Amino acid sequence: MQSIFNLWENYRGSIVELGKNIVVSILIAVIGILLYRGFNRLVIKATSKNPHNDSNAALILGRVIRYGIFIICAIMILNIFGVNTASLIAVLGAAGVAVGLALKDTLGNIAAGIILIFLGSFRRGEFVEFGSFSGTVKEINLFTTILETPDGIYISAPNSSIWGNPLRNYTRNGKRRMELSVRVSYTDSLDTAFGVLKDIIASEERFLQDPPPQVILQSMQDSSVILTIRAWASIQNYWDIYWHQMRNLKEKVEAAGLHIPFPQNEVRIVHQETVSPRLDKIA
Repeated sequence: MQSIFNLWENYRGSIVELGKNIVVSILIAVIGILLYRGFNRLVIKATSKNPHNDSNAALILGRVIRYGIFIICAIMILNIFGVNTASLIAVLGAAGVAVGLALKDTLGNIAAGIILIFLGSFRRGEFVEFGSFSGTVKEINLFTTILETPDGIYISAPNSSIWGNPLRNYTRNGKRRMELSVRVSYTDSLDTAFGVLKDIIASEERFLQDPPPQVILQSMQDSSVILTIRAWASIQNYWDIYWHQMRNLKEKVEAAGLHIPFPQNEVRIVHQETVSPRLDKIA
């Protein structure tokens, strides 16, 4: 007990100063936690108002805010305890530049990931295509985007490769136009063919009526006339309608007595007699 009393008498000022520093550090940490929670709630509220953003946007921005507040609070606490933070910041800055140069491709992926998430070009569950790759988006993170192709292949694409290419989002608009084409013979009646295609449109209730479906004569080929149904369908029904109506189209056309011709080429072979030149003898 006496030793504790002597320690207090000898180092009273230092102990009081240390206690003040600890209390202030705790206050800074508490304020940092409260600031992080407040900013995080604001981020979640702001990103939820944009229908093109999913939880990834709030997650990424929340992490950036958390690390930023943590670094600021750590520097303030170190400064309170007498650490030369100016030199520390200079060292960290130089190290950051060196790491940035060494990991420029990785940092490029991070920057591209943040841009893609906040622009909302695609979300999880949407079917997208970029470059030579296409698939359903399974995950979006800071470095890569994970896709799954229709035949179940796993694709991990760097975010910078997606950001640097034109991107097609087949799901975003909620509807898509399909084209169902069939060939008929030149000898068939176009009125009959148009009637068959219009009956198919009338019997398919899943076709959207805005824009209205169309039947057009698309082109006249060498051995056939191509007729096409252009109709809009929701993304959920698109492929079911397409596969069903392609089979239905063939059956209906043949049932109406129309002919689906095979591609034909006419080849003519011309025979040319070769006449040998006759040389007159010179007497």
